[in-house]
Amino acid sequence: MNKKYFPLLLLVIYLIEFTFFAFSPYDRSVWWAENIPVLLAVFFLVATYRWFKFSNLAYFLMGIFLMYHTIGGHFTFERVPFDFFDNLLARLHLDFLFPVGRNNFDRVGHYLVGVFAYPLAEFFYKKKLVSRLWVAVALGIFALGFWAAFYEIVEMTYAVSDGGASGQSFLGAQGDIWDAQKDMFMDILGSITVFILFGRYLKSRLKRKK
Repeated sequence: MNKKYFPLLLLVIYLIEFTFFAFSPYDRSVWWAENIPVLLAVFFLVATYRWFKFSNLAYFLMGIFLMYHTIGGHFTFERVPFDFFDNLLARLHLDFLFPVGRNNFDRVGHYLVGVFAYPLAEFFYKKKLVSRLWVAVALGIFALGFWAAFYEIVEMTYAVSDGGASGQSFLGAQGDIWDAQKDMFMDILGSITVFILFGRYLKSRLKRKK
């Protein structure tokens, strides 16, 4: 397949998944609250495709998270069937981040949010907003950290204004008083990880196109 059609393939896969999980969600109000940010992100990527193209790796990373988030919107994040992976996480003995007996689908999801730091770094460097790649990487991580904090405020605002089960499902704290702080930590940890894994590829690709 021609590489230029890869983003289109991802879009088609996402639309199929979105349509499938749009039917009979656990809580329709939570479904809307969880999917509106995802739909806005997809619409933004489609609308700006003619003017700015990310790498296929960046589209793939973003697509993975958006599809993951769509599953959470269907079940609500605390009710996604995740026992198999929760058991695997329990073996890592990282109870501080992945408590035993808790559905950690949302915590893993916050880790995956970090992948957005990669396309952000691409954007900052390719648009010549910065002259050094390490600055673009740092800005990607900082921008992701800001978004992580902002989204926790959005979750809190929705939960307070709703005041019911839907608000609690959207918040997804599951009784953990440090849920917001741990989620933000996982967001930032994910953004650092993506550059550890793909930073060398980012450097070689962008330097080659200078």
